[in-house]
Parts: sequence; C-alpha cells; structure tokens
Amino acid sequence: MNRIHAPRLHCARLARGLAQAGVLILLAGSSGAGEVETLRAQATAIFGSLPENAATEARPMTPGLVELGRALYYDPRLSKNHDISCNSCHPLDRFGADGEATSPGHRGQRGGRNSPTSLNAALHIAQFWDGREPDVEAQAKGPVLNPIEMAMPSEAAVVAVLVSIPGYAPLFAAAFPDEPKPITYDNMASAIGAFERGLLAPSPFDAFVSGDDEAISAKAVKGANLFIASGCVTCHSGPAFGGGMFRKIGQVHAYPTSDIGREAVTGRPEDRYVFKVPSLRNTAQTGPWFHDGGVTSLDEAVRLMAYHQLGLELSQTDRTSLIAFLETLTAAPNGAYVAKPELPESGPDTPAPDPS
Repeated sequence: MNRIHAPRLHCARLARGLAQAGVLILLAGSSGAGEVETLRAQATAIFGSLPENAATEARPMTPGLVELGRALYYDPRLSKNHDISCNSCHPLDRFGADGEATSPGHRGQRGGRNSPTSLNAALHIAQFWDGREPDVEAQAKGPVLNPIEMAMPSEAAVVAVLVSIPGYAPLFAAAFPDEPKPITYDNMASAIGAFERGLLAPSPFDAFVSGDDEAISAKAVKGANLFIASGCVTCHSGPAFGGGMFRKIGQVHAYPTSDIGREAVTGRPEDRYVFKVPSLRNTAQTGPWFHDGGVTSLDEAVRLMAYHQLGLELSQTDRTSLIAFLETLTAAPNGAYVAKPELPESGPDTPAPDPS
C-alpha cells in the first residue's frame, strides 16, 4: 500500500463501529477471493441504497406538483430581470452545477459561496452550505428574493408575476386541487421542491454494489477500499455519500478561509468554519470544489481533504485510485424527467424585465 499516515481517532471509532456491525475494513491494495463481496458488504452498511426519489409523506411528488415544479425551475421570470432561473445556477444538463466558483446573479453580482449541485440535494440533512434551511422547499424561497441572486423585491411581487401568466393558473390548480387560491409563494417553493426530489439517479457504483462485477474498474475497487479504510466515510456516508452532517473544514489541520460558516446561522463559536458535508455523487462533474469554489482540480480537492480533515498525506497513486472511485458516482438524471418544458406565455399584465 502507498504511504499514508494513520487516521485520527474519529476514524478508529468508525472502524470499531463497522466491526461491531459485522463489516470488515479491507485495506486498499489487498486482494483475494472475497474482496469484491467484502466491499459490497461495506458499501451496503455505510452507504445504504439510493431511493428512487426523495418524496416523503409530508413532501409528496404528485404528477401535478412535479409538472408545475419543472416549469418553475426553468422559468427566468421568477427573477427581477427575467434572465435567471433555478436552472441558471443549477443547470440540469450539466449535473446540476454551473462550473463557476460563484454564480453570477442579478446584474452580474456574485455571492461568496459556490452553488452546489441540485442533484440529490433533497437527500441532505439541510440546505445551503451553512444548513440554514431544512429542506429543498425552504431553500427554493431564498434565491428568488436574494438581491444578489434573482433579486425579486418581495413574495407579493413574485405572486403577481405568476398570477399574470395565464398558463400557470391551471398548473397550480392541478398541483394544489384543494386550495381555492393555489398561487402562493409557499406553493411555488413546494412545487420546485417536489420536482427536485426526483433528481436522483443510480450510478455505476450502485450497479456494482447490486452485483454487477463489470460496472466499475479494478482501480475503482481499489479506490473504494481506500475511501473506506482511510476514514473518508466518517463524513461521506449515507445514500448521498455525504450531505448528512456538519463538519469543521480543517478538522485536523487548519484550512485557510475567512468564511465563518455555520456560526453565522447559530451564533455559536464552536460552529466557526463548520459547513454541511457535501454529497460526493457527481462530484467528478461538479467542480470547482469546496464552499468557495476555490479548488479547480479534483486531484487537489482529494489531497486537501485528506490532509485537512483526516491528517493524511496521500500518494499520487492513492489519489488516482480515489478519483477512479469518485468517477463511478457519476449519474445523469433521467433525460425525460429533466427536459425543459414549454413555459406558459406571459400575459398582458406580466411585468417587464427590470435591469435596475
């Protein structure tokens, strides 16, 4: 095995927990007749299985909700100048991420954080890097009113736009059949969230875990073993391979950043530099990486995370194996599901674009 330093205490605790669950930690580079089946057992215990969608009893995905949410996700008229939609920063033909360090918003303004992919986001414990919103429905409300992003002046202004577009009336009625006045700001967000709950797709690694020996390469198998053995799964676990907890960036070695992270939400000093752990599904396609989009190479992202979070110094060979594994987590969503619909036409009272 290539040179790595021993994982820190939290990794040892993870290993003990897995052992108690009957999962054997298989070191990268080992071989034998049971290697593949052992990895499958590990993956099942650590990651579980990807659900077909992220609908819940409280947050259903009815056909009407999804159809409306799809249209709203693509509609730039939810922005002040009619030039920015959800899909602008989270383009579904590019794995839900725009490839920018920070996304351009109203009048070209940019915020301070990277726009993460919308794919699999509904599986996360919370939304935004600092976890300030509980789910994708609540998240959908934020950018529309953010003066740097879509810059609409108020919820009432958004509702007025939607009411002015005749084609939205039947879509909202179908999505919310029990409401006499279904066009509301909350319902807009609920529909977008319902659509986003379907932005899941199984990857080659899922196929491998399900029994397809040919789904991933031998190098990716080695990388998956190393991913587990080195302690990456301490944070990147669950069906989204992350997104399930908050962690300080710079857990072992300090990471240089001026962004205080979750402390701005909670007010607690112990949350300084704490961020939501990102999902690693589609990570090979959704750079640049980290909360500020400051890392442009996946190899560098792997190197930095190993060093700052685990105290490891990985060789180039080990990083290459890890990247081979991460590439097996790539999966585009169903093309028919994410295809841009024909948006309803503006009505005579629809406000004009406002570039101010």
